[in-house]
Amino acid sequence: MILAAAVVFAACNAVDHVANTNTKPVTQSPDTVYADGARRVTIDELEAMMKDGTAFVVDVRNQASFDLGHIPGSRLIPAGEILNHINELPRNKTIVTYCS
Repeated sequence: MILAAAVVFAACNAVDHVANTNTKPVTQSPDTVYADGARRVTIDELEAMMKDGTAFVVDVRNQASFDLGHIPGSRLIPAGEILNHINELPRNKTIVTYCS
């Protein structure tokens, strides 16, 4: 439970900026390792996982931000409440969190 919360908080505070002057999308190689140890997924990967039902998407922002817009099908669980909902997270899917 603590590991899941740590991943959520670290991912929410991680900022990945890449200076790119061309119009091609920036893709990450699968072997990119981040300090928090959490795997990143691309938009294409997320769409595929949501389509085949292997992803559980969690929006860890607050209710007001969620109401302004969110990924369709995502579940709102604010970061500070993750531990209160840990038993609601599926064990047979990839849990993808986002905060912006």
